[in-house]
Amino acid sequence: MASPVLDSFALLAYLRDEDGAPMAQELLEKAGEKDAPLLMTEVKYAEVKYIVLRKTGRAAWRQVAAAVDSLPVEFVPATRTLADTAAEFKANHRLSLADAFAAALAKERKVEPITGDPEFKTLEKEIKINWLCRRNGT
Repeated sequence: MASPVLDSFALLAYLRDEDGAPMAQELLEKAGEKDAPLLMTEVKYAEVKYIVLRKTGRAAWRQVAAAVDSLPVEFVPATRTLADTAAEFKANHRLSLADAFAAALAKERKVEPITGDPEFKTLEKEIKINWLCRRNGT
């Protein structure tokens, strides 16, 4: 079975011990045990970095970067094919470009994105979403 796509919402929830952190932790632990890292686009990595830098500064980012490097997460570059699919999602749905890349990777790999971000709700007819927080997905 292919590894799911980790959204920045899920990674930040885990790192900050926010809503959804227990589920994100469980998924990361299982990924580590199975030696099957979760997938995340490099675009989503950039989103995590800018959010941490903006909200808590460079010192906090250095700690987060070290934590992220130790997690079972494979960062996937933005290919032209992935960019084409992301552009289609962005053109047809109200969501950020970074979210469109996560959705595009999930579609390309035929897996679910793991998120609690309500922006993904608009994609439910095109891809199945693994909702981190029940209230965001329902």
